[in-house]
Amino acid sequence: MSVSAPRLARADALTVRPVEARDLDAVIALDAAVTGLSKPDYWYELFHRYGTRGRQQRFFFVADADGRIDGSVLGEVRDWEFGSAPCGWVFGISVRPDARLEGIGTRLVQTIMAAFRRAGVTKVRTLLARDNTLVLSFFRSQGMMAAPFIALELDLDEAPR
Repeated sequence: MSVSAPRLARADALTVRPVEARDLDAVIALDAAVTGLSKPDYWYELFHRYGTRGRQQRFFFVADADGRIDGSVLGEVRDWEFGSAPCGWVFGISVRPDARLEGIGTRLVQTIMAAFRRAGVTKVRTLLARDNTLVLSFFRSQGMMAAPFIALELDLDEAPR
């Protein structure tokens, strides 16, 4: 038996579906395991914004493995920001650390990209920290490349007043 066989079977057993209220505790726990921070208020707000309304342009999906949430992805269609034609933005993806390399992230990205296509957009973007090599490598494996935009920031504590 090859090493990839169980991974493929696991990914095939998954259902990627829109988030439901009953998934929130698992999504919050997954995020805390990945980031080291518990942010329940943040996730409840995202659920109300992306999981219950506006599903033609806002998307929140979970990877459900027989009732266990193994991952999630969030994104939306944004129109004309910074002079950009409407495009899909992935702004959150997470996979349980012990379930990585099983195709779950790929299934999540494929699902949100299909939702973006149905919404009529032809480009997808994301933003991540330069030193986040794990997520950068993952998105590159999905075919994403550097975009024509440059992110700039300013620390307000150090800014002129």
